[in-house]
Amino acid sequence: MTTELPAHHAAARQRAQGNAQLVLRGIGLNLALAVLKFSGGILGHTYALIADGAESLIDVFSSLLVWAGFQVAARPPDEDHPYGHGKAESLAAMSVGLFILAAAGWVAWQAVHEIVTPHQGPHWATLPLLAGIVAVKIWFSRRLHAAGHASGSTALGAEAMHHWADAMTSAAAFVGITIGVIGGKGYETADDWAALAASAIIASNGVAIFNRALADVMDSAVPPELVDQVRAVALTVADVGALDKVRIRKSGLTYIVEIEVCVDGDLSVRRGHEIAHRVKDALLVSTLRISDVIVHIEPIV
Repeated sequence: MTTELPAHHAAARQRAQGNAQLVLRGIGLNLALAVLKFSGGILGHTYALIADGAESLIDVFSSLLVWAGFQVAARPPDEDHPYGHGKAESLAAMSVGLFILAAAGWVAWQAVHEIVTPHQGPHWATLPLLAGIVAVKIWFSRRLHAAGHASGSTALGAEAMHHWADAMTSAAAFVGITIGVIGGKGYETADDWAALAASAIIASNGVAIFNRALADVMDSAVPPELVDQVRAVALTVADVGALDKVRIRKSGLTYIVEIEVCVDGDLSVRRGHEIAHRVKDALLVSTLRISDVIVHIEPIV
């Protein structure tokens, strides 16, 4: 016998599952692009494109971590996790940040090796391939960013930045190969220098993603606009005289709210309890993606 989930938990699970599907599509895209990049890099004699393909493969592994994070985050609260499993989403985003930093270090190391090693210059035919890759990656990155913003997902935002970093790596390779093709002899390492420059872009994205996820794990303050919206909803409840403290922390795709509600001090305990329940219900059914509310009743002196 299965117990039906409350509407707010069911909505959070649906968002997590929808985001997980987007991540799976990204995995398929990265696998296809990795094959194209490796083929173009080997046939076109350009390490920048091979490094780009390796970065796409690393993207696949990090995306699998994000997908797994969403699977865990979709679970409702249980006895061992009374506040839910939302932090799994933030932990997955932190893992992505670390993967990106590792990828940046690997690309930089290999690029330096290629710069000091004489080799054949890149072929012009790799340029149309790179142009198509950049266009596809930017398009998918924007799609993930929009979905992450709509669902409040740090992990999906990290995935969007990861795909954007991949697009920037390809764009850098495009510039480097163009210089190598136009410059001819003596410019064989132009694409390798481009790969080295791209590693700095990748690293900066890794740091940004890690810091954002760490802020979620450390329960950093939410935007003031969200606090104002929570206050506005609570103040619409009948018999709420005023509000004192409002604390909000992000838990994956949802928020947990702790709020102090001021009511007439002459009201009975039962009446105060009813008001607290109405405040909680109003916040849970709002569009603010709130999964739990703790209400403290304070008397108006």
